[in-house]
Amino acid sequence: MFITGLSYGFHDAAATRIDTSGIIYHAVHSERYTRKKNDRNLHSMYKAEGKTVFYEKPFRKNLRRLYAGQKWKPRPKADHYINHHWSHAAAAYYTRPWEEEPVCVVIDAIGEWDTASIWWKKKKVWSMRYPQSLGLFYSAMTHYIGLKPMEDEHILMGMAAFGNAFVNMDYIFSKNLHRGCKYIAIGAHEHNIAASAQRKLEEEIIKIMNRAKKYSNYLCYGGGVALNCVANTKVHNMFDKMWVFPNPGDAGSSLGAAAAYLDKPIKFDSPYLGYNIEGEINVKEVVTHLLNYSYCGIANGRAEFGPRALGNRSLIADPRRDIKDTVNKIKRRQQFRPFAPAILEEYADEYFDGPMNEYMQYVAKAKHDYRSVTHVDGTARVQIVKPDCKSIIRKILEEWYEQTECPMLLNTSLNIKGKPMVNDELDAIEFEKKYGVKVF
Repeated sequence: MFITGLSYGFHDAAATRIDTSGIIYHAVHSERYTRKKNDRNLHSMYKAEGKTVFYEKPFRKNLRRLYAGQKWKPRPKADHYINHHWSHAAAAYYTRPWEEEPVCVVIDAIGEWDTASIWWKKKKVWSMRYPQSLGLFYSAMTHYIGLKPMEDEHILMGMAAFGNAFVNMDYIFSKNLHRGCKYIAIGAHEHNIAASAQRKLEEEIIKIMNRAKKYSNYLCYGGGVALNCVANTKVHNMFDKMWVFPNPGDAGSSLGAAAAYLDKPIKFDSPYLGYNIEGEINVKEVVTHLLNYSYCGIANGRAEFGPRALGNRSLIADPRRDIKDTVNKIKRRQQFRPFAPAILEEYADEYFDGPMNEYMQYVAKAKHDYRSVTHVDGTARVQIVKPDCKSIIRKILEEWYEQTECPMLLNTSLNIKGKPMVNDELDAIEFEKKYGVKVF
């Protein structure tokens, strides 16, 4: 029997199909098919199979919507409905790579009423409730400095490294920021607002994690705020083990809802769960192209389930060259924004100091002088690539190292700012023609 987890209606709709043994058949973002960034609606071609499980409780959500002055929404069709925050927690809990019983923490904008919660042995033991919300606070700060809320929070995080955190955010955080924030501080530069917002976020996250530590030294972490890799780095050393599901936002809750209904471990061994572009590419041709032209696109194998490209839908480049501005120009991004390195696991500790994993969930201090993959504060959001990695990026890196003695490449998503990542063969062809980037 199949179980289909569904997450849609707010932003970044997604669907996950598993079977009763815990095998994931696929997990997909609707936006990759509709080509509409953060599409809230499921793709019209998608057909659910077996039991359908929705990622939140519609009646409770509607009560909160009425309280907030919003409209009542029709009840989505499904066989079962799971608490929003438990869907987030379950995605991490049932995919964790170890057996020890963890405490689960969820921090996001808002579920039904909860905006942060702690779960122990699958029971909620603490929560923060609307209107107080770390996610809404960070989105409000994103909007305040002219960025797009619910989409550009990662840009605010990157901008924070350029500023000084002297703006007092305590009073602002205490307000209902569901509709944004109109006033902060006269004359405060956007970099300083970003730095102050990031500092406040980290302070409040640490408070929640200290509560969670009373239950276990093993942490499972979910919710959209878990995408903040700078804050994650501060949390990392607080626990013996920490697992952040690679897609911790609402899209990942499609898997969480299905897992919560099944109530047994899910066989998660990679994030490559989406559309499959078949046929292996010629690695030597890729590396030759990089040596001659410095950058290219990779669209091969199954698409990543999550917001970060990890080698199968990536734009890669030679980090030894001053290539950052060129790649930002290709992607139509702000020039200050940093890029991440993908590095062979066996060389990671030679080039970086700090927490690192396969999913770009932490930042580490650079020990090298490759500026194209190092942020202004000397850190990088590293993707380590293990020998058993299921992406073609491993073979490309091996060949790249063989020819250059450099074990890393710049790695960013194969998309243009405000557009979804390349998904299928036609997307790859269109990207190559429109933006002049060779895509293998």
